[in-house]
Amino acid sequence: MAVSIEKCLIVATRLLILTLIFHLVSADVVQSSQDSPHRRFEYKYSFKGPHLAQSDGTIPFWVHTGNAIPSSDQIRITPSLRSQKGSVWTKNTAAFENWEVEVTFRVSGRGRLGADGLAIWYTSEQGLDGPVFGAADLWNGLGIFFDSFDNDGKKNNPAVLIVGNNGKLIYDHQNDGSTQALGTCLRDFRNKPYPVRAKITYYQKSLTVMINNGFTPDKDDYEFCAKIENMHIPREGHFGISAATGGLADDHDVLSFLTFRLTEPGQKPPPPEAEIPKEEKDKYQEEFESFRQELDKKKEEFQKEHPDVQGEAVEDLYESVNDREIRQVFEGQNRIHLEIKQLHRQLSMILDEQRRYVSVVTDEISRRGAQGQPGQIPTQELDTIVTTQQEVMKSLNEIRGSLSDTMRQVGSVHNQGNSAGTYETVQHFNDIKEHIHLVKRDLDHLIQRNGGPGEKTKCPDIPPFPSCLSTAHFIMFVAAQTVLFIGYIMYRSRQEAAAKKFF
Repeated sequence: MAVSIEKCLIVATRLLILTLIFHLVSADVVQSSQDSPHRRFEYKYSFKGPHLAQSDGTIPFWVHTGNAIPSSDQIRITPSLRSQKGSVWTKNTAAFENWEVEVTFRVSGRGRLGADGLAIWYTSEQGLDGPVFGAADLWNGLGIFFDSFDNDGKKNNPAVLIVGNNGKLIYDHQNDGSTQALGTCLRDFRNKPYPVRAKITYYQKSLTVMINNGFTPDKDDYEFCAKIENMHIPREGHFGISAATGGLADDHDVLSFLTFRLTEPGQKPPPPEAEIPKEEKDKYQEEFESFRQELDKKKEEFQKEHPDVQGEAVEDLYESVNDREIRQVFEGQNRIHLEIKQLHRQLSMILDEQRRYVSVVTDEISRRGAQGQPGQIPTQELDTIVTTQQEVMKSLNEIRGSLSDTMRQVGSVHNQGNSAGTYETVQHFNDIKEHIHLVKRDLDHLIQRNGGPGEKTKCPDIPPFPSCLSTAHFIMFVAAQTVLFIGYIMYRSRQEAAAKKFF
């Protein structure tokens, strides 16, 4: 009886421990879910293609200055020309306590080095123009710099720097801002196969910068760059992007700038913005009506020009998945067929060379026979010729066998819808086979005319190769080339030193 009570106590204790563990895990999960902030997309502080720029070249809710060139799918902040500056800034002031920005950009250039770089801003005033990556100095707020030019010569670029300013500091260009940077990381963001993405989060007085390396298209593949605790920035500010070039140049393209408002857990999200004014609503409605009327007019004109299309099902105008796969299969088989035709032409050229070679040998044997000196025909050289021809024939037979296997695979598909093409290919290989038999027959005839493989013949002598360059001339040429190369290296070093930018 005592044993049973002890077992019951052990089981009850285990159940109690499991229950406590379950509650603790559940509490951790709930707490972690509650700690994650609420994200709300802010369209007035964002842009993204397609249809990024309007017909008049402006960007909704943004202003661009300098050499910035908006297009339908991106904004080229600066083109790859020397001494260019450009920037884009939000028109409205953002009053977010916590926020997150996701920027997708591309920095590309033809040179090994690039300049100067690109900057992402959050400042109390718009820095439309200035010496700091195309924006104004003495800013009040935050600047995140993607610096691609090594001004201080420490070979620590390209780099990402986080610099804060209260409106009184002058940016230290000569040291690449290293004396003022709150955080930095080395990242090569130039000439990547995919656009580079940066995620900047300001949450609970903490700034975090995450960078995507541009080697994968995964949007969530970020690497940690830097984090700054207890950072104070202006309550209200403008978001912006700027770029500049100096003696060297890159294309600085921004594909998207997405802004999110972050709300702490437990707080009520801010109410949505009020309805747009009636004047703007009437303007948008008028534009929509004019666009719809123009579209209806184009539809009527198209139906008048193409009466046979009227009433046709929409599905018939597009290619289905099965049709596309079949088309791709036949296109692949046609490419294989063209490659085989090209190979057939190359084999024909080889056979023509063999025929000419056999003709030369035959003519030489006939000439020797006409002179009545059969004893002087070198049988060893004839054996070498015959052996070489046999090896060539063996190689051609192997090629023919491999091509026959390929043609059988091609024919298995073409028999379903392109039997005529398969017959034509087989006919080509029959021609090749016939040419090979002709070469073999000519070789057998050659061996019989010379009394068997035991006799020898002499091929025409190869003319001596003329010597076009003496040793002295060659040494002089190499010395001249060495002097020119050293001079070019010195000239290139001076050009790179002169191209270094000084602000």
